[in-house]
Amino acid sequence: MATKNKTAETEVSVDDFINSFVDKEAKRQDSFRLIELMQEWSGFEPKMWGPTIIGFGSYHYKYASGYEGDAPLIGFSPRKAEFSLYVSAQGNEDEDILDHLGKFKMAKACIYFKKLADLNLDVLEKLCKSTIKYINENHECPCRN
Repeated sequence: MATKNKTAETEVSVDDFINSFVDKEAKRQDSFRLIELMQEWSGFEPKMWGPTIIGFGSYHYKYASGYEGDAPLIGFSPRKAEFSLYVSAQGNEDEDILDHLGKFKMAKACIYFKKLADLNLDVLEKLCKSTIKYINENHECPCRN
């Protein structure tokens, strides 16, 4: 039997989440600015995914193992220590993009940064749009044009 992802879209208000969860004003402002940008770049309204992820759009994935689920196309979480950015760098072009993104740390599934001013927003836009393009080409996605 296939397993489902535990992180799913919820009905929680994104604004309420930020106003109650984010305790520093600068991080709150960065969160709202990132929402504006990601909404513009993706064309999707922000939605809460699980208790702390703000996602834009969605797609369905299924692995050969049978594990499947839905995930946001792009997203972020204003975690206590730093932001977690949920985008993917799939090819050499995206790796080149990362060289110009700014001050961040990379992990297996996300990018961590302290404040929005640490990132080059033009490069972030390219990375977000590249992520959406990759997902559109490789997964079941309502983002197809």
